[in-house]
Amino acid sequence: MNFKNVSVLSVAHVDAPHRVTSEEIEQKLAPTMKRLGIRPDLLRDLSGIMERRVWDEGTMPSEVAAEAGEKAIAAAGIDRSKIGILINTSVCRDYLEPSTACIAHSMLGLPETCMNFDLGNACLGFVNGMDMVGNMIDRGEVDYGILVNGETSRQITDSTVELLLNPEIDEATFRENFASLTLGSGAAAMVLGRSDLEPYGHPFKGSVNLAATQHCRLCAGNIDHMVTKTKELLLAGLELAVRTWGRATEVLGWTADAIDHFVVHQVSKVHTEQFAGILGIDMQKVFRLYPEFGNIGPAGVPIALSKLAETGRLVRGQRIAILGIGSGINCTMAELIW
Repeated sequence: MNFKNVSVLSVAHVDAPHRVTSEEIEQKLAPTMKRLGIRPDLLRDLSGIMERRVWDEGTMPSEVAAEAGEKAIAAAGIDRSKIGILINTSVCRDYLEPSTACIAHSMLGLPETCMNFDLGNACLGFVNGMDMVGNMIDRGEVDYGILVNGETSRQITDSTVELLLNPEIDEATFRENFASLTLGSGAAAMVLGRSDLEPYGHPFKGSVNLAATQHCRLCAGNIDHMVTKTKELLLAGLELAVRTWGRATEVLGWTADAIDHFVVHQVSKVHTEQFAGILGIDMQKVFRLYPEFGNIGPAGVPIALSKLAETGRLVRGQRIAILGIGSGINCTMAELIW
């Protein structure tokens, strides 16, 4: 799809305060790794993740999502009473009900006319949310919208370590829980609006989407446990990414050389580098989030974009490709003009 009148006005992030290194996690798992003959530093070397962040104990996703939302609204410089839609895209939720979105809506003091709901699609949720808000703006349903996301990995990391310390755990179980140890915490938010009202915004040009849901069983998780067939998920994801890239070249006119920056959902070093390699993307154009922050789920893309903007490397008029993929499997590629 192509948008005609949609711009990103701001993107903001909040880093969780506590660092947890891969070395610390492996030290906890040393008895199991030694018993199974798994070499030290596997987590760090294979994933490329040196550390990840966690929130204070008891921190709720809505709290940090709203904190990021406040930053995004301030950066956008708009009156919050004009926001017509709030979508929370977090994998992590405060409760099954009410929605985390309505809690964030309350915290942000948004008007009663502002629709709000949760949207979930694994690690692709935030990019899907950009599409949804973009469509509502282009159709004239709202003038402004906000996306929020708060992810917390403390519980699943701790429960996975506890599980893997069970002396009856075998190597197959260790490996299918390995991906859970790459997760990190963080929060992000983005404000979008009508381009004709905000001429200094960053035009959101459009996106393409493809699904390969025959692979929906390769990763299954909840708040404290996730099982992943890592190799199969990687291969299926790369195959879908190639097909989605093909659509992006047709619909959005992409070539790898024509894009100035790639903001990619980052699972690990292996995933990011193979993803770039198979699409012919120069890794110098990819902002690397994973070494210090791990896989932050759907918050990863907006956090990477926000951190990239902070570096000062973005220049007005540059083309930014947003590449998202989520277990299920679904893939979205979108373009933003800075």
